[in-house]
Amino acid sequence: MTSLRVVIAEDSVLLREGIVRLLEEQECTVVAAVGDGDELLKAVAEHRPDVCVVDVRMPPTFTDEGLRAALVLREQYPDTGVLVLSQYVEERYASELIGSNPGGVGYLLKDRVADVDQFLDGLRRVAGGGAALDPEVISQLLVRSSKADPLAALSPREQEVLRAMAEGKSNTGIAQALVVGEGAVEKHISSIFQKLRLSSTEGEHRRVLAVLRFLDS
Repeated sequence: MTSLRVVIAEDSVLLREGIVRLLEEQECTVVAAVGDGDELLKAVAEHRPDVCVVDVRMPPTFTDEGLRAALVLREQYPDTGVLVLSQYVEERYASELIGSNPGGVGYLLKDRVADVDQFLDGLRRVAGGGAALDPEVISQLLVRSSKADPLAALSPREQEVLRAMAEGKSNTGIAQALVVGEGAVEKHISSIFQKLRLSSTEGEHRRVLAVLRFLDS
């Protein structure tokens, strides 16, 4: 993670300082660490970081200030990755945040941030233009979207592969998680792309678009 420039927005001083120390140990440069949405927007405008780590609930109301600021960042600074941390899955905002752009976004539950390797891996993927979505986020959004049945064409196994793709797993990682061969994974992914009508012209973004397609419903 060498040379990543990061802005952290977290109102809890202890957690904020803990993330700062963790990232600095990974040779990242924390260019700003702030406690509310307004300061986050100012810091990004000033420093143009590679990625931001944003808490959902910050002052003054401690409801959705962080998410609303994240949405602004996604619109105004599309080249800056945004990794949101939350105690809960805020479905409406999560759908808008994730669906607004097929890359450079993450949504992790704070309980999983205790897994340092998972957090750092997610941050690295988001900074590189990929996605890092908590399995619980994917689960809830898929359940929500199933009411409109946008993924009805996918088999149960293909939906398992889709979830694993959303978590950022490679084909090798998916094969290991599902205990199948990589050839089988490749066939499932090809079928997913075909059923969701994602052509090869979409390039590498097809993996993310496959996960986000249901959000358009």
